[in-house]
Amino acid sequence: MNIQSVEKKNGNAKIVVVVDKEQFESAINSAYLQEKKKIMVPGFRKGHAPRKIIESMYGKGVFYEEAINILFPEIYDAAVTEQKLKAVGAPSIADMEVAEDRTLTLTVETALYPEVKLGTYKGVEAPKAEVKVLEADVKAELERMAQRASRIQTVERAAKLGDTVMLDFEGFVDGKAFEGGKGEKYNLQLGSGQFIPGFEDALVGVKAGEDRDVEVTFPEAYTPELAGKNATFKCKIHEVKETIVPKLDDEFAKDVSEFDTLADLKKDIKARLKKDREEAAMNEFENEVVTAAAENMTCEIPACMIDEQVDQHMEQFAYRLQQSGMTMADYAKMMGGDLQALRANMRPMAEKTVRANILLSEIVEKENIEVTDEEIAEEFKKLAEVYQMKEEDVKKAIKESALRADLATKKAVRLIVDNAKAVAPKKEDDAEKPAAKKPAAKKTAETAEKPAAKKTAAKKTAETAEKPAAKKTAAKKTTETAEKKPAAKKPAAKKTETAEKKTETAKKPAAKKTTKKAEE
Repeated sequence: MNIQSVEKKNGNAKIVVVVDKEQFESAINSAYLQEKKKIMVPGFRKGHAPRKIIESMYGKGVFYEEAINILFPEIYDAAVTEQKLKAVGAPSIADMEVAEDRTLTLTVETALYPEVKLGTYKGVEAPKAEVKVLEADVKAELERMAQRASRIQTVERAAKLGDTVMLDFEGFVDGKAFEGGKGEKYNLQLGSGQFIPGFEDALVGVKAGEDRDVEVTFPEAYTPELAGKNATFKCKIHEVKETIVPKLDDEFAKDVSEFDTLADLKKDIKARLKKDREEAAMNEFENEVVTAAAENMTCEIPACMIDEQVDQHMEQFAYRLQQSGMTMADYAKMMGGDLQALRANMRPMAEKTVRANILLSEIVEKENIEVTDEEIAEEFKKLAEVYQMKEEDVKKAIKESALRADLATKKAVRLIVDNAKAVAPKKEDDAEKPAAKKPAAKKTAETAEKPAAKKTAAKKTAETAEKPAAKKTAAKKTTETAEKKPAAKKPAAKKTETAEKKTETAKKPAAKKTTKKAEE
């Protein structure tokens, strides 16, 4: 392999690489051995046709694309390393040419890690909320604990607000049942606001064994096929249950905690609330000061870095949806089928995340921040305790280099925070606005959490340790297994992804390598 030229312009690099005929021929033969089992040629058993026969039928370039895919990772890595390029994103093949002597010339394009000029990152100001815990807060927590300790019993009376009814229901619009409008033995607490406005109120007064038709109107802010329409839900009541909440006294404290008196439990609740709120206030302050320092930095971020971060946010969002029993397809349908709009909404957040990551990586380098072997060992030990795994298994799941980079990044965050100045938040109108009612019949949208807020650390390595398997959806998954056969002419080159380049540095993001369609 020989690098013919490298041109850097507007944050991108164009690399022209020449591959000698021996190396290219070896790759073509590897491509033939890999692909021949998928090719049918008359007169030969499947996978047994000689290479020359296949090339005579479909052209000598029939295996070029796969050969390039085989060569590309090695060629690209060698070129980037030799030229000391800080490549990011997915490189592509802009042009390819096979000469008469069977040498291969590839023109590869890739985005480059941006030039960065740090601004002020020491002494930045950001608002930090004052932490207060009121008696009302303690009372609210006690009431939540009482609700959790409550018991439910079946009653032989008419249902009232606060009761739970077990019911079957099916919704109809214009006399026709609609998708998603049916449930069986569903436990609904009247007054909880789980269903659309009017539904729960209409069930006040029902008794076990009763049938009742509930007339409602779907909100305008609903799925297009149902928005604003009148509907009838046919309901069958199985049970009416009341919630019995325990009295808040010393006996309650003994039942739900290690304390003997309600007064001691209240003190503990107040201390815990204060600690939690202080941690939340500090986390928010960290986010604010890192964002402020990032805004002071001069840097033109390549679009590909933001795109990759959006992909990560989408993956995290899909994972949280699956934990709630939903799929991205379900969510898309609920939101009108537009996942591109969701990606667009995530983009500003993704750009902030990338900008913060670049800032922290630059500070690690400028301040010569290092992580000791003792700190690495201690972190592996902590992660093993958190995830209840053996330490050696954690080390298999998380690369030491990635953990070292993450800890260095956290030190950079701490440096910014320790040198920052906390100011009082701006006073805002404290008048509470009435909360808008949820339009969904069931609050499925609420269970699908919003995309995660920007992480201050470049990566949270702990998250890579283990994730539970995603829940399978009810929708049947189908796979396409169409057998590959060469076209009458040269087969169209397919896009292929090569193994992601792994970097050992905290600063340079790995480039995901894909080849574009090879031009015939």
